[in-house]
Amino acid sequence: MISSRITLVAFALATCAAAAQAQFVKGNEAVRVHPNGTRTVETPPLPAFPLASPCKAENPGCTGGGWLMVETRDGLQECTEFYARPGTCRPSTFGTEKRSRLWIVKLKGQWMQCQRPDISSVCVSTKALPYSEVQ
Repeated sequence: MISSRITLVAFALATCAAAAQAQFVKGNEAVRVHPNGTRTVETPPLPAFPLASPCKAENPGCTGGGWLMVETRDGLQECTEFYARPGTCRPSTFGTEKRSRLWIVKLKGQWMQCQRPDISSVCVSTKALPYSEVQ
């Protein structure tokens, strides 16, 4: 009985550790790992037209449609916009808190928003209406 409890606890801890480390979308072309182990991360470019002032990540009213999960130089971030301008992102709570999320990735040279952290899920252009999901 005790050994089965220990096994269950060990499995739960391993699952949590894996979730904490696997916070990226496999196949995201915006993240490149070089042979020497360094990472290069590309974020969506700003548009040619001027944008409104950024809505800060600490403002709870900024995420009416859910958080945009963007891989940045600082790792996976929850952002209020997919451009990830300074102040619009905060550290990810994926795996610890359930929230409506969209995953911003680069596929075949195009910026897309995916329903899940999986490029085989529903992914549409960042110019299209999104399909967010509570995760």
